[in-house]
Amino acid sequence: MNLKNRNFITLLDFTPEEINHLINLSARLKKEKQEGKSHKHLSDKNVVLLFQKDSTRTRCAFEVGALDLGMGVTYLGPNGSQMNKKESVKDTARVLGRMYDGIEFRGYKQADVEALGEHAGVPVWNGLTDVYHPTQILADFLTIKEVFGHLKGIRFTYVGDSRNNMGNSLMIGAAKLGLHFTGVAPKELWPESSLINKCLEISKETGATITFTDDKMLGTKDVDVIYTDVWVSMGEPKEVWNSRLELLSPYQVDMEMMKNANEKAIFMHCLPAFHGIDTEVGTQIASEYGTLYPKVSKGELEVTDEVIESAQSVVFQEAENRMHTIKAVMLATLSDSYE
Repeated sequence: MNLKNRNFITLLDFTPEEINHLINLSARLKKEKQEGKSHKHLSDKNVVLLFQKDSTRTRCAFEVGALDLGMGVTYLGPNGSQMNKKESVKDTARVLGRMYDGIEFRGYKQADVEALGEHAGVPVWNGLTDVYHPTQILADFLTIKEVFGHLKGIRFTYVGDSRNNMGNSLMIGAAKLGLHFTGVAPKELWPESSLINKCLEISKETGATITFTDDKMLGTKDVDVIYTDVWVSMGEPKEVWNSRLELLSPYQVDMEMMKNANEKAIFMHCLPAFHGIDTEVGTQIASEYGTLYPKVSKGELEVTDEVIESAQSVVFQEAENRMHTIKAVMLATLSDSYE
């Protein structure tokens, strides 16, 4: 399968066979790294990482992945380029595309990564936008496959703000690969109906199911995977916290919810997670809102500390897999030979 010169902007652009190919390639690269086998297939390439939003996992995964493949890496942080300030996205794409063999973008607008992909002339990879987070989904699905041995038929529940980039992308990934996806959230936080309908159409070909409910116990009953994400994304104003806590505090993932799932169920989170007062944000939320919303009084927001530290939690295995799956995306889109 040849994916050379393809952009990786949304999983909607890829067939189930192509997505499975990337997951399998990720597993192979992970095994090679664990065995100490060098795979510097791209030693003549250079890539640039264009970040409007800071990140731990995305930056480290792209940097280490690129270095493992033998590439040179340039990191441009939130203040590292003139894009959208003194220079248009289109012009930035045409400049960087003449200097680099691939461009990663992590930022706010989906339109920006799409413009980069249209005008750069080299592969562009979406490290996160406000609409999609496709590299994370590859890591998530590699992790599920490592745990259960398969993806098709897995009962997968996403709890929380289902209309954000993670809710959107997980639903698309599930539809493409035949998982049974349930979104558990207040109805106000369900994805756009147009995207739900698109995923329902995809599901007709793959055997997936797509459902939504505001009943957390119904939506998590006997499922294989419970997944959640932060309630307020980077860049959203402080003013949204109160309304988001009011809507979502009843949906905090706790051990009661985990016990409602399959006895072998796993817990997943793309991180960072707020599960205590050992972060500035956790401390602030506990202080300002703990009296009004007792569930967050210990700085535990979308998930309790008991859950994330439990044996059912695979969040750090999942975080490691960001590196292996991102490496697979870069290798597959920059080379037609992986030997």
